[in-house]
Amino acid sequence: MVWEQRERESELYYYRGRRVEGCVRKVYRGHGRLEQLASELDSIEHQKRVEEAAFWRQEREHLKREAAFLLELEEATKILTKAYLSIAGCHKHKGEWRRLRESA
Repeated sequence: MVWEQRERESELYYYRGRRVEGCVRKVYRGHGRLEQLASELDSIEHQKRVEEAAFWRQEREHLKREAAFLLELEEATKILTKAYLSIAGCHKHKGEWRRLRESA
């Protein structure tokens, strides 16, 4: 979103950047009051996209921290469960917890 003044001319012309086949190209939009309003609208929309991107970046970081906490909590639960079942006289057989057999 650029206003340009050409050589030998006094008016400003509004160009909008567009990505075409991977390259940024300037697209002529016009000049005058209507294009000034379009420029302001483009600026507002751009600011909105920047703020939205920052919000979602922050949200992803928050979710990553919460996921890390839940993984730590899961690991602690596994350790405590294993300790409790071992103390209660159980053992693991083929991935399952079973009570130890009483010897007769």
